[in-house]
Amino acid sequence: MNSNERVQRRLVAILAADVVGYSRLMERDEAGTLAELKSRWRDVVEPLVLRHEGRVFKEIGDAILAEFGSAVGAVECAFDIQKAMAAANENAPPDRQMLLRIGVHLGDVMVEGGDLFGDGVNIASRIEGLAEPGGVVITDGVHEHLRGRIGVTFVDGGNREVKNIERALRVWMWSPQGAEAVQAEILSPTLDAAPRNRPSIAVLPFDNMSGDPDQGYFADGITEDIITDLSKVSGLFVIARNSSFAYKGQAHDVRKVSQELGVRYVLEGSVRRAANRIRINAQMIDGQTGGHLWAERYDRDLEDIFAVQDEVTRTIVTALEVKLTASEEARRETHSKIDPEVYDLLVRARQVALQLRPEAAAEARSMLKQAIALDPGVALAYGRLSVMYFAEYVNQWNNASEENLTKAAELARKAIETDDTEPQGHIALAIVLTWTRRWDEAEKAAERAMALAPNLADAYTSLGNVRDFQGRHEDAVALYTRAHRLDPQFDLSLHFLGRALLALGRFDEAEIAFKRRLSLAPHSDMTRFYLACLYGLSGRLDEARRYWQETLEVSPDFSVERLRRILPYKDPGQVDRLTEGLRRAGIEV
Repeated sequence: MNSNERVQRRLVAILAADVVGYSRLMERDEAGTLAELKSRWRDVVEPLVLRHEGRVFKEIGDAILAEFGSAVGAVECAFDIQKAMAAANENAPPDRQMLLRIGVHLGDVMVEGGDLFGDGVNIASRIEGLAEPGGVVITDGVHEHLRGRIGVTFVDGGNREVKNIERALRVWMWSPQGAEAVQAEILSPTLDAAPRNRPSIAVLPFDNMSGDPDQGYFADGITEDIITDLSKVSGLFVIARNSSFAYKGQAHDVRKVSQELGVRYVLEGSVRRAANRIRINAQMIDGQTGGHLWAERYDRDLEDIFAVQDEVTRTIVTALEVKLTASEEARRETHSKIDPEVYDLLVRARQVALQLRPEAAAEARSMLKQAIALDPGVALAYGRLSVMYFAEYVNQWNNASEENLTKAAELARKAIETDDTEPQGHIALAIVLTWTRRWDEAEKAAERAMALAPNLADAYTSLGNVRDFQGRHEDAVALYTRAHRLDPQFDLSLHFLGRALLALGRFDEAEIAFKRRLSLAPHSDMTRFYLACLYGLSGRLDEARRYWQETLEVSPDFSVERLRRILPYKDPGQVDRLTEGLRRAGIEV
């Protein structure tokens, strides 16, 4: 362009759309994915852009950019595209569906030929990555133009920083499945309420009515399995086990529990076991009114326990008028029987593992091996055994070595091979792949777990760890925040959240997360270590030295050198940046 030639500019609405998980789709079927993508652009997206008086000005692999003279037209087009894409996905299996994230921004652009350049284009391209699969995100200027003009409600996603854009952008979110509040909750740690448009429920520990106090673990196991089963229903919001069990052994007021956990409904009940027969009494209560919605009794052989859990879930789903998706319904069509001894071993192993001691880990590992020997077809046993091998490695228990990671990976893959719909196998695989620095594979495993169990806090934590160690700390914060909302009493999610916030330099928020973690897990050496680093980096040197001393008191063999070796940060300098805080405090590491 001649230096005297005037740059042509105009104010337009830019729509940016990008295919979710495109690399994964291409890996599975390169030719088929490419053909399907071209078909979707040609037959779905481009006609709708034209209908809304827009123009596609660029296609880049799995992304498309379009301009509109109207912000309202661009957003209406975005929703029409998402509806059309959803319709096109109806007959495709879940792992072959093609989903889009869409971002819309109103901004000034430079025009050169048929192409557009500048911040207006860049911002649209960046914010679409904040959208949920099938969702739409818009900037504040677009939102101002929409007031009263379309029948869709966006939720304030707050100020967000995006790559290569110097200023923070205020964004507004819309998510599919009627989940506006869900996306706002993921992105804003200050929102503590459960999603307003999904029934929310907590399952309190069932009472042991067996006449034998030693059978308490069995009642706990039934409760945990019902929570896990409910977590697989995308139309519900389900509080996780750690938080529900904070009320174990307490006389509780259901309305107070409802308020403290931020849920509308509470399920409580009892379990009576006699030999290989069980009786489960369950009742669901409205936490706002205290009124009983339903009560049921289930008498079964223990080998039919999975069918009983499904009955409880279906009763809840029916009472709350929640519709199961086609894939959720398909996964519930058959229920295998289980050897009562195997189920007993699974439940006891889980209870023992929660003690978080070397001896307990060895005992749980032994029980899980017994369960597998009795029935090699139980995927959950392989998944949990994989996690035990990993836990021993990361905690340096029971002479664990690198071989533990190899064994953990083998067991996780065996769990998936045995039953691909069991989320624990995918979570276990995501964990071990993260720690062996195979982040892309770990990402796929964690995303599969989240798809199978949309309410499972462990699934969000596993993907959060992938993102955090990849260096995508903002994404990790959102995922850890989501996990913490699902499981407010799970102390590790607070530790992980603090770690990601510290990496972002958000010291005040990180300190709060770490301190809350220590209130729940007062003997944590790692949380003290991160706090010592934080205080050194923020100039509070006396506190840095105090927390480093406490770290060594809790764990005399604590080794920063070992952390450098094993923490799977993609950026090898991340640990050095953390320990710079220790050096500033005069601590030699």
